[in-house]
Amino acid sequence: MTLAQLEYAQKRMEQKWYELAMAEQHGAATPALERLYNAYVLAMEEYNRCSAEYQREHHSTNEPIPVTLHELYGSCAFSGRRPENAQLPYNLAYPLL
Repeated sequence: MTLAQLEYAQKRMEQKWYELAMAEQHGAATPALERLYNAYVLAMEEYNRCSAEYQREHHSTNEPIPVTLHELYGSCAFSGRRPENAQLPYNLAYPLL
């Protein structure tokens, strides 16, 4: 696993989050939001797998810091700011609660 591959996985995850937030903001139907949400979760799991593999290959003594859904919702996420009015419906915004 190279750093470039890890960064690609992170960018892909960020893009999936952005697509989900924009679709919700523009009033997409629930089935479409669910498909985007599932794509985001898969991208997040891939990033976590890549992060763990990268650290294992580079003999890092630090534990991987996985990204969890709960940490992202309501936070500034990756780019520093979430698009204004990008609120998910309650049932998607707090799936782990």
